[in-house]
Amino acid sequence: MGNEEEHQEEVKESKEDHDDDDNSDTEDEDEDEEEEEAEIWKKHYSSKQRILLVGEGDLSFSLCLARAFGSARNIVATSLDTQEEIARKYSNGIGNVRELEERGCLVLYKVDAKQMSQHYFLKTQRFDRIVYNLPHVGFLYRESSYCQIQLNKRLVKGFLKNAKVLLQKEGEIHVTHKEGDPYNKWDLVRKAEKIGLVSHDVVPFCKDDYPGYCNKRAHGSSSDLQFHLGDCSTYKFRFNHSP
Repeated sequence: MGNEEEHQEEVKESKEDHDDDDNSDTEDEDEDEEEEEAEIWKKHYSSKQRILLVGEGDLSFSLCLARAFGSARNIVATSLDTQEEIARKYSNGIGNVRELEERGCLVLYKVDAKQMSQHYFLKTQRFDRIVYNLPHVGFLYRESSYCQIQLNKRLVKGFLKNAKVLLQKEGEIHVTHKEGDPYNKWDLVRKAEKIGLVSHDVVPFCKDDYPGYCNKRAHGSSSDLQFHLGDCSTYKFRFNHSP
């Protein structure tokens, strides 16, 4: 009996030592995971932020962020086009979509910026950053004509109203916008203020800060061609918490 009790005691001690080793391994793995998930920044955007990208063309801006972060699990990218339209309009469109999805991005199609807060999935989500680069309805009239300006004003107003619904309390809405005439007639800042947002920063937009990003025409027979940006700024809006 004595030998049996001694054997059981040795087995118990061996198991406890093994459990201690397992715990140590788990702690090491947790530390490694924390190191792997270090926050990565790309200009105004972080791998720790929940980011919604709106009105993407060939999805190259989304992909730029995904590559910088090493993952796209924090990104939801939306397009007004169907997947078939993206394939037809943009030479790199489907390739960009595939890489984004492989990196963990959720890509949503047929998302209207003016109605996106009612989207079956988006309405259940809240985001730290909501980004719309160079919003434009397409060239239905001359760029400087009254009708064209009114259509673009309606677009940015609808986007801001819907983005506000999907924004985290301390989140930001970013709109990259061309400067000068006729773009200053869109009244971007005033539209935001009227719905309870405040512009807290305006910074120059430099395309070179986002390697791989292609600003596509998106409309007509030249949809895959890039257009001259000129002077652009990123306007940053957030909730107006003033009493």
